[in-house]
Amino acid sequence: MNYKKIIHKIYHSINELENYGKIADYIPQLSCIDPEKFGIYFRTAIGEEYGTGDYQTKFSAQSISKVLSLTLAYKLEGDEIWNRVGVEPSGNAYNSLVQLEDENGIPRNPFINSGALVICDILVSRLKNPKDEFLQFVRSLCSAENVGYDLSVATSEKSVGYRNIALCNYLKSFGNIKNKPNDVLDFYFTMCSLEMSCENLSKAFMFLVSDAHKGNDNQPIINPIKADRINALMQTCGFYDESGEFAFRVGLPGKSGVGGGIIAVYPEKYSIAVWSPRLNAKGNSYRGMKALELFTTYTKTTIF
Repeated sequence: MNYKKIIHKIYHSINELENYGKIADYIPQLSCIDPEKFGIYFRTAIGEEYGTGDYQTKFSAQSISKVLSLTLAYKLEGDEIWNRVGVEPSGNAYNSLVQLEDENGIPRNPFINSGALVICDILVSRLKNPKDEFLQFVRSLCSAENVGYDLSVATSEKSVGYRNIALCNYLKSFGNIKNKPNDVLDFYFTMCSLEMSCENLSKAFMFLVSDAHKGNDNQPIINPIKADRINALMQTCGFYDESGEFAFRVGLPGKSGVGGGIIAVYPEKYSIAVWSPRLNAKGNSYRGMKALELFTTYTKTTIF
């Protein structure tokens, strides 16, 4: 299959359409992004790779980083992790406090904000220098030492992160945050400020495509059963309140972030990352969603 031709066709056809949606300007620093940026990067399990547009431009990964923090926590903690966070779609906004009261402080899944805060708490407990060690883990996944945090984004998000602060303290009241809330929040806001390009993301997520993809120590990133479970969570919970729509129209496990990025994987076949900052009403990249729908339509490759 001529993936390169298909990717370029999708890029040019979407570029000709009106770019609807709005940037996530409720995080002040993200309002500075050029809304017309658009990139696609594709990599196969056998090493083919193609990029087009702004695929090498770094952007704020935001909630996409939650998959990587989950992976590291799952690697360290094993199945004990599921005693503190669930695996079900939430059906509510990603920053909702309502379900926590009904469900005794156990977040529905690790990709909503409350769940991600619990994962951050686990990493704060398990790692000596959480921010540094998490960053080294991410760099090892994508073999890129120039991947880092944008601390201006972290500071900006923290300045308006009142609901996340409330969530963390509420979780603490249920005993599901073990460390000081300020330490957990500091790590959380920093983690979300991770800056990566489409190329970085596509490479970083190859461990969910093939267990042949190994880290710097030449060991598997995570065992295949755990990788399958992370893919299952991305399939059911990766797109806020639009996860069902993404499964229906695209048919791949994936994760979005309000920085405009989306990563999607087909186990044993490929990973594909897209970035376009304008978001639809559900908080997912408007162009990114359309690009991935066209990609699986043209290639006839979905997991179903």
